Amino acid sequence: MESKTALVTGASRGIGAAIAAELAGQGFFVYGTATSESGAATISEQLQGQGHGLVLQVQDQESVDRGFTEILERGPAPLVVVNNAGVTRDNLMLRMSADEWQEVVDTNLNGAFRVTKAALRNMVKARWGRVINVGSVVARLGNPGQANYVSSKAGLEGFTRSLALELGSRGITVNLLAPGFIETDMTAALSDEQRAGMLARIPLGRMGDVKEIAAAVSFLSGDQAAYITGQTIHINGGMFLN
Repeated sequence: MESKTALVTGASRGIGAAIAAELAGQGFFVYGTATSESGAATISEQLQGQGHGLVLQVQDQESVDRGFTEILERGPAPLVVVNNAGVTRDNLMLRMSADEWQEVVDTNLNGAFRVTKAALRNMVKARWGRVINVGSVVARLGNPGQANYVSSKAGLEGFTRSLALELGSRGITVNLLAPGFIETDMTAALSDEQRAGMLARIPLGRMGDVKEIAAAVSFLSGDQAAYITGQTIHINGGMFLN
């Protein structure tokens, strides 16, 4: 590995923040992205000298280019990239606007394309790299009112498999984690009834913890996972059995 530098998109809170903290704890210098200056400042504060927050809009090619220019001006290129940034704009298909569809696909799927492509040249040069995409269990289960989100996450699985085939000969692995219901600020807003309905679908009887997702990212980022590529790894307490 040429450098222990990682890039985590959507790292200001929730799963992304946990991933950034875990990688920093493993000795990586972590660049975390947010969509606002305040979010970027929060990332820098959380990583305490072991990382840096960037304002980066994954749906904007110019923003991605500026972000990578800043990274390369500051130090080594990231050889571990975690595509975690994502949004939801839920609506039934009969009511879903073209903008609601486009924003979700352009962030969750096209954003991963832009960020990964920007990072690949340096990974190929180093003949080592890790691309880790964060998908969702709903890519396999479906979810009413989330045709845009489910499509973007299902597309990310196909992207992962194809890229793994392209890059394996260069020492670069590409994998996807598919979390189930995870305790975040989003799930904290659920009603007791909604939470009970979710838990009834999970054999382990609890929500997942963001640290459990981060631990899987840490494993996939290391040499112990060098023979794993093109895989979707489900972390969902048994609610979906692959």
